[in-house]
Amino acid sequence: ARAGATVVVTDLVAERAASVAAEIGAVGGRAEGLFLDVTDDAALSAAITAADDRHGRLDVLHSHAGIQIAGGLEEVTAAEMDASWRLNVRSHFIAARAAMTVMKPRGRGSIIVTSSNSGVQYDRGMIAYCTTKHAVIAMVRQIAVDYAHHGVRCNALCPGFVDTPFNAGFEAQMGGRKALERYVGGTIPMGRWGTVEEIAESVVYLASDMSSFMTGHALVLDGAESL
Repeated sequence: ARAGATVVVTDLVAERAASVAAEIGAVGGRAEGLFLDVTDDAALSAAITAADDRHGRLDVLHSHAGIQIAGGLEEVTAAEMDASWRLNVRSHFIAARAAMTVMKPRGRGSIIVTSSNSGVQYDRGMIAYCTTKHAVIAMVRQIAVDYAHHGVRCNALCPGFVDTPFNAGFEAQMGGRKALERYVGGTIPMGRWGTVEEIAESVVYLASDMSSFMTGHALVLDGAESL
């Protein structure tokens, strides 16, 4: 919003989306907050095309939703693997497909899909998460090569540890919050969490013309954890 975009915020909890939109509005930005269940294919597609209808353009899609289910091969159920695939891969496919219907005819657009640094490395005991995060990077690269000549870019954002509630699966895997903090401080070469602001700046970079020659890239922000 600070870069001049009108932002459409969606969330499974309508109040959270409205709260973020209100925060943007309070500092002079333009935003709207909407309820959306991204596992509902029709609703997801409709939300994206409706945003284009309301605002007359769709320059950027940031497809961010995801789920983290901890466990190895013998712990994760087939239903949990299906849930991971549906949210971490399939929903991004549906979203990109809908966005492409309006971006391709106009010959421009930027699609950003949130993967993870777990998509470029392997985490013990996280089979569903790692499998789907690797898969979505492959999908991003395929979209990029298929639509580069149409002027539409597609890149993956691969954050490492940022201090948010999304880390619950890793906390469980590692044996609690203190163990995760020790890992972040002692194992990540930069010795700290990433910040929400650092991730947001990277989204702006991928969305904007600053990255106009970048497509099919997995942008890793993890303090060198995956190296």
